[in-house]
Amino acid sequence: MNAFQPHARVMPPDDGLSEAERGRILAKAAAFAPPPMQDADGRRELVGLSREELAQEMALIGEKPFRAKQLWHWIYHQGARDFSAMSTIARPMQQKLAERFVVGRPGVATEQTSTDGTRKWLFEWRDGQKVETVYIPDHDRGALCISTQVGCTLSCSFCHTGTQKLVRNLGAAEIVGQFMAARDSYGEWPTPKGEEGRRLSNIVVMGMGEPLYNYAATAKALAIVMDHEGIALSRRRITLSTSGVVPMMDQCGAELGVNLAVSLHAVRDELRDELVPLNRKYPIRELMDACRRYPGASNARRITFEYVMLRGVNDSIAEAHELVRLLHGIPAKVNLIPFNPWPGSPYKTSTLEAQHAFAEVLNAAGYSSPIRRPRGRDILAACGQLKTESERARRPA
Repeated sequence: MNAFQPHARVMPPDDGLSEAERGRILAKAAAFAPPPMQDADGRRELVGLSREELAQEMALIGEKPFRAKQLWHWIYHQGARDFSAMSTIARPMQQKLAERFVVGRPGVATEQTSTDGTRKWLFEWRDGQKVETVYIPDHDRGALCISTQVGCTLSCSFCHTGTQKLVRNLGAAEIVGQFMAARDSYGEWPTPKGEEGRRLSNIVVMGMGEPLYNYAATAKALAIVMDHEGIALSRRRITLSTSGVVPMMDQCGAELGVNLAVSLHAVRDELRDELVPLNRKYPIRELMDACRRYPGASNARRITFEYVMLRGVNDSIAEAHELVRLLHGIPAKVNLIPFNPWPGSPYKTSTLEAQHAFAEVLNAAGYSSPIRRPRGRDILAACGQLKTESERARRPA
């Protein structure tokens, strides 16, 4: 049995959206769709297919459903990339599969390791587009920061990724493929039993792009990751970050139930309009109401609010007190993120004194507010620094 059934539609009819809003989000997804998951020789990619889709592919070549179960185990538990390594499948069947299908990975254009152990990959896809993925180690475990789009549509003024235009969405195969390629790099196959002993112990969906503007593919990929007969990463080990696509937050909570992080960065609409332009569509009040509705949020599973500290812009004591007021009634923690400089940025990092004074106000009000230690700055792998040169290969408008 599948532990988690992915939903095939981006938004169900009872999602509460107006027809205009639903059409706008669907049109955005369609306009930036990924290419077909197929090699140049016509072989179909199996990574990224749901269990049901995998069974359908087997039926099309005259095979019974148990073949899909076998393949699922080899692909997502064992990490096999070559059909000849699938020892429970007879050789003639291995050859039959190899003629029609492929178990792929993204190409690694570059791989860099920071002095602090952070590792960054520039992954390349079939159409030549690229994204960055970062692994942040923490003692004997760590989090993989995965991307959901090539570029970004949000243009947040403090974010290096936001200076790159949206090229296209990633497909489910490309999203889950980042995690699988990272496991290849760290030799973490077959899937470790239980939660202990995993170096890649957590996923944070907060790389390049806005995941809730590519919800269908993101949800499908995370369903594969959470399936208990494969990668088997529990939903409490997955955090999805959004800049506040309010209409999709309810659906994400109901269908995926993963941890939620919100890129807040300001407590006043006029400033957030500048820092996070999406705020003009979904202002702070609507965003905080959606957070209060988020299913499963509790003191044990708090919503994380990300707040980048910009010197003289959003780091005053008055703003700290206003943030406390905004968070009232929400099980929350706040990650205070020292601004990570990038070439051409107009902002500066808040002083240490301002960061600590801001944190003291939040802590005194009962909100855990760690100041995040920048990781991977020397390879531009820190929060807000990810960017590729893929916009040079943008498709014509």
